[in-house]
Amino acid sequence: MGTAVQSGRRAGAQAKPATMAQAINRALRDAMAEDPSVHVLGEDVGQLGGVFRVTDGLTTEFGEDRCTDTPLAEAGILGTAVGMAMYGLRPVVEMQFDAFAYPAFEQLISHVARMRNRTRGAMPLPLTIRVPYGGGIGGVEHHCDSSEAYYIATPGLRVYTPATVADAYGMLREAIACDDPVVFLEPKRLYWSKADFVLDAPAPVEPVGPTGRAVVRRPGTSATLITYGPSVPVCLEAAEAARAEGWELEVVDLRSLVPFDDETVAASVRRTGRAVVVHEATGFGGPGGEIAARVTERCFHYLQAPVLRVAGFDIPYPPPMLEKHHLPGVDRILDAVDRLQWESEFTDPSADGGK
Repeated sequence: MGTAVQSGRRAGAQAKPATMAQAINRALRDAMAEDPSVHVLGEDVGQLGGVFRVTDGLTTEFGEDRCTDTPLAEAGILGTAVGMAMYGLRPVVEMQFDAFAYPAFEQLISHVARMRNRTRGAMPLPLTIRVPYGGGIGGVEHHCDSSEAYYIATPGLRVYTPATVADAYGMLREAIACDDPVVFLEPKRLYWSKADFVLDAPAPVEPVGPTGRAVVRRPGTSATLITYGPSVPVCLEAAEAARAEGWELEVVDLRSLVPFDDETVAASVRRTGRAVVVHEATGFGGPGGEIAARVTERCFHYLQAPVLRVAGFDIPYPPPMLEKHHLPGVDRILDAVDRLQWESEFTDPSADGGK
């Protein structure tokens, strides 16, 4: 795997509020400026700058040959990128919305994910697939899917998803520099989230690395909330609200779904003895089932209650008016935390005199 080259913080540079969309745009600009093999392609990424304006200005700065508008044909876009990567380029593909990516699945599964294995390592595919995903924007059908389960179930892909402005920059730079194909899931609801960030001289952030390092966003002792992407801010809000009830919740941001950081997650759960997995994807067949299984296998003797999940409902994504009921919120997370307490008391032999 390659190593992303990140600029050091320039002397005297001042951090100013920047959005996640601006950080992603800067990551693309810096990667394209440093490496002429990096090309951006997708629907409306050129003159329009993308529907979320994430690629704004790239065509003006680098030309249409480096930031290229494509036809509305996702299979063709990804198939073209496969050929580009095979011939030594580092394409960055934008799938305009999560559910728009489905026509490209044949290319993804048959070629992108298999090429290194098919060639016994002789032909890696340094290809990054950017996918705006998840809810929280009131989008209509095909505009708000949480499709990460499809990608993590496809061997041969790395799957990253940032939750902070700094990670959006650093993780995308790392994805572009990686010699393996990376599905880079961008939480749409966080595109306009802000944090102090030096856009013209970003400081290095903790790398994801070959093992997919997670980070603890909030330390705690009562239970661990395991989450990623769009659900990280929601879990942090829930953790703050839980303090009023005497809970100190630890929040672990996975950042990388594949590879998965068992070490950080298990260490946290062993400290707290309880865990809740939170994500927007459906519960049945969603990432939470795999995460809960991995936690149980590694932390069984430390658990004071079963690992619980708070997820989207097992339905096609609902209309905008019902979105707030579908997405995991603070109340549903706190309900799960309360259930952890009940389960702990129910399974603790000392709670009924050891009978």
